[in-house]
Amino acid sequence: MTVMEIVEQAKKLTPQEREDLLIQLQALLTDAPSSSIPKTGAEIVAWLEAVEAPLDLLVDEHIEDPTEWVKAQRQKRQLKIWGEDG
Repeated sequence: MTVMEIVEQAKKLTPQEREDLLIQLQALLTDAPSSSIPKTGAEIVAWLEAVEAPLDLLVDEHIEDPTEWVKAQRQKRQLKIWGEDG
């Protein structure tokens, strides 16, 4: 589908639908998540129950930078998958 075909389809939308589409397209430009709806408690509990690692392995109190925390979790996962030798 080309951009022009998408524009032609957008012309058929109601003004409210066009506004919604515009908001979603702007979110794509800013790399924002397409859904800003926060998770419910039930969704969070389900995610926690699905996590394979014990939750205490996710705690790194000495790491304050979120990016560094994610890197540490990835490294832990790699060590678990590949073993100490890589």
